[in-house]
Amino acid sequence: MIKVKARWLSVSAFVFDLWAVVLAWTLAYIIRFNGPVPEQFAHGGLEAMMWVLVVYAVLFRSYGLYRGMWVFASLPDLLRIGKAVSVGALVVMIGSVLLQPYPVIPRSVLLISPLFLFLIMGGSRALYRAAKEFYRYGGLVGQGRPVLVIGAGSAAASLIRELKRSGEWRLVGILDDDQTKYGRELYGCRVLGSIGDLQKVASGLKVEHVIIAVPSAPVEAHRRIASLCVRAGVKAMVLPALTPLTQGQPFLSRVRQIDLEDLLGRESVMIDTAHVEDLLKSRVVMVTGAGGSIGSELCRQMLRFRPAQLIAYDVSEFAVYQLNEELRDKFPETAVIPVIGDVKDALLLDQVMARYTPHIVFHAAAYKHVPLMEEINSWQAVRNNVLGTYRVARAAMRRDVAHFVLISTDKAVNPTNVMGATKRLAEMVCSALQQGSRRTRFETVRFGNVLGSAGSVIPKFQDQIARGGPLTVTHPEITRFFMTIPEASQLVLQASSMGRGGEIFILDMGKPVRIADLARDLIGLYGFNEEQIRIVYTGLRPGEKLYEELLADEETTVRTPHPKLRIARAREVSGDLVDELLPWLQQRRVPTDDEVRRDLRRWVPEYQPATAPVVQSTVPQGPKAALY
Repeated sequence: MIKVKARWLSVSAFVFDLWAVVLAWTLAYIIRFNGPVPEQFAHGGLEAMMWVLVVYAVLFRSYGLYRGMWVFASLPDLLRIGKAVSVGALVVMIGSVLLQPYPVIPRSVLLISPLFLFLIMGGSRALYRAAKEFYRYGGLVGQGRPVLVIGAGSAAASLIRELKRSGEWRLVGILDDDQTKYGRELYGCRVLGSIGDLQKVASGLKVEHVIIAVPSAPVEAHRRIASLCVRAGVKAMVLPALTPLTQGQPFLSRVRQIDLEDLLGRESVMIDTAHVEDLLKSRVVMVTGAGGSIGSELCRQMLRFRPAQLIAYDVSEFAVYQLNEELRDKFPETAVIPVIGDVKDALLLDQVMARYTPHIVFHAAAYKHVPLMEEINSWQAVRNNVLGTYRVARAAMRRDVAHFVLISTDKAVNPTNVMGATKRLAEMVCSALQQGSRRTRFETVRFGNVLGSAGSVIPKFQDQIARGGPLTVTHPEITRFFMTIPEASQLVLQASSMGRGGEIFILDMGKPVRIADLARDLIGLYGFNEEQIRIVYTGLRPGEKLYEELLADEETTVRTPHPKLRIARAREVSGDLVDELLPWLQQRRVPTDDEVRRDLRRWVPEYQPATAPVVQSTVPQGPKAALY
């Protein structure tokens, strides 16, 4: 049925164009003779029209005039019509000279008729499209939801053209900071003012939706616009920058809801894919903690580089099952080996590495929740984060794994809590093992909080909003460094491709973000205000800092070829550290929390355990502040 309808429409258009040839030919004769055509010329013109129709019919088909749809007629269709008519006019002129009909076809007819034909064929298509668009999108039928577009550049123009064909949206205006564009129109839609006028314009026009169409603007500009949308109480969407993956996609299909990444306003981390591919392609890779937020994203990112095998190692059966199902579906060409196991299980680790001989191990398994690890579970944090790291690292050394990458945290810098101290001790264990390693290179990657990771503040806020609030923030001035899960994973891959052994890589994470501002933005992002969803301050928790740091006081940094990565030079660690540490880690009793904190202070001199919440009154200054 559909094919029959399509064929019927094509035949109808073809018949119309042939009638256009007849009409243009007739009008040319009428104009040539300024009214009534002499009988002999009328008779000769009718005879000539027969073979002229055949010429144009062949050319119309040859130039594919009926592949397109009139309702979407555009410049390429007009160009095809122009080519067909021009070639047809040339053939008719040559034919009239060769055939020498009597009476001779007037030269003015040979010139005027193709012009009329082009106007009739092109104009009819343009009128048909305009009428359809007015009827369906602009006038007589549904108006769609009113929307403002921010930006009046080339990307916005393409988006506006698609919006005007969309029955879902009704474009009511454009905002742009370029004063030369004020009052001017883009595809019939007017530039109403600057982006700063958003709240006033949206309120006056009763607009609830905005599309940000400035993909080439700097990150700070995106953050400003996104914040204005949240403050104005409108539901904002964004047109992202074009990437290889979105090449060729319609602009409207690329529009997505604005999220916290846009409000944070961070430049995306770009990685040197060639070096990462050299490290991973056709290799066996292993990820511990593969079911976690960072571990699972690492697996997704790595499989893009086509490793020979991926060993996904995690203690959670359900997490490994979910990851395995996802990866087999998305990357069926790569063998995924799901292993259920504890990182403290030395026998299993040795067996797995002996069997699959990984080239690189990413150690992402850790207990990371600060309050949960501070009391009652402090010894479990030590065992998992320190002893687990040691046993995975020793297994890697025994099996001559080329690279061992430890995932660390900014909380390891001048730690005030058990979790941070255990991660710093894990870093020290890797540094000590590096000194006695013949083949395995140890690298550490240290970064801040990860947006959306399990147990982080954003999922907590989202749950609280879903329950109607309030949002709980520990302190009005508390700040944290943030990055996205893909950013964190890409940083790990980049650092692992650059490591030579013993480095602690840190990310230039920009400015710290105030958690209270994040909470307000998230409330606005979900369409609420602070009267509907309140923010409640609960006070800092034990071991919690007001400000996090990325570098310890004694550390310095050096540049790397990657603009977002630096290397921290930590204090020297004794090669005998592990031998001295093992008896404590393997003791056959569970120390009390106070004993754990006391002993951690002995192993990690920079650790300052807090019996009460720690408040630092100023943002860290000095050499380390250069990063921010």
